[in-house]
Amino acid sequence: MAEVRYVAIGDSFTEGVGDEIGGIPRGWADLVAQGWADSRGDTVQYANLAIRGKLIQPIVDEQLERALALKPTHLSFNGGGNDMLRPRTPISRVADGFLRVLRRCDEEGVTLILLSGANPSGQLPLSRLIQRRGDELSAAVVERLGSRGDVITAFNWPDRELADPSFWSVDRLHMNTRGHHRVAARVLDALGESAPQDWWSLSEPDTTVRLGRSRYLREHLGPWLKRRLTGTSSGDGREPKFADWVTVTPR
Repeated sequence: MAEVRYVAIGDSFTEGVGDEIGGIPRGWADLVAQGWADSRGDTVQYANLAIRGKLIQPIVDEQLERALALKPTHLSFNGGGNDMLRPRTPISRVADGFLRVLRRCDEEGVTLILLSGANPSGQLPLSRLIQRRGDELSAAVVERLGSRGDVITAFNWPDRELADPSFWSVDRLHMNTRGHHRVAARVLDALGESAPQDWWSLSEPDTTVRLGRSRYLREHLGPWLKRRLTGTSSGDGREPKFADWVTVTPR
C-alpha cells in the first residue's frame, strides 16, 4: 500500500479552533488524518502548519513552501475567510491565492485537497454582505479550478445543514466539535475513504452557550475589531502545532 504523507495549511479553520481538547485545538484536519489511517488500516504521516488569524497571502507565503519541503503526497488548503470579512479586499486577489497553491502542487506532483469554509453568515452582523462575498469567493475559486478532476474538493460553504447554529462555537465564527467532524467526514468521502457515519451529525449534546447581543459584541466582536484597528492577529507569535511529520496509526 502506497504511503500517505498528508500536510494541511491554512488559518483557524484548519488549525482546529473551536474543537479544543484540553485547551488544544484538534479540528477536522486532525480527524481526517485519524479517519484516513482507520479507513486504510495503515499509518498516515501527518503535519499541520495552519495558524489562526492568517490572511490568504501570509498562508501562501509562509506555509506553502514549508509544507512542500516536507515532500507530501497530499496537501489540503483553505484560506480567505479572514480576507472575506474585509470588504475592501478584492475577491479576485483571494481566489488567485488558490491558483498559486494549485500551480505549486502541480509542479511538485502533490495531490491537492481543496476546501471551502462553512457559512457562518446567518449568525453574524452584516450577514448579507458576508453571504454575498462568500458566494463570490466560492464562484471565483470554482472558475479558476476549471475542469480539474484530479483536484480533490470538499466544499462546505453550500452545506445548509452545516450552517445550523448547533455546528458552531460561541464566537459564531468557528465551528464546534460537531462542525469539525462533519467537515472531516466530507473530506474523507471526497478521498474515497470511509468516515464513521455519526461524524456527519455527531450525536453529542450541543453545549455551546448562546450569548446575548451585548455580551457577544463585548466578548467576541469587540476584540476582533480591536485587532483589526491595531493591525494585530490572533495568530501572532504562534507556531504550527505539527510542524513536522507525526505518525497516525489506525485505532
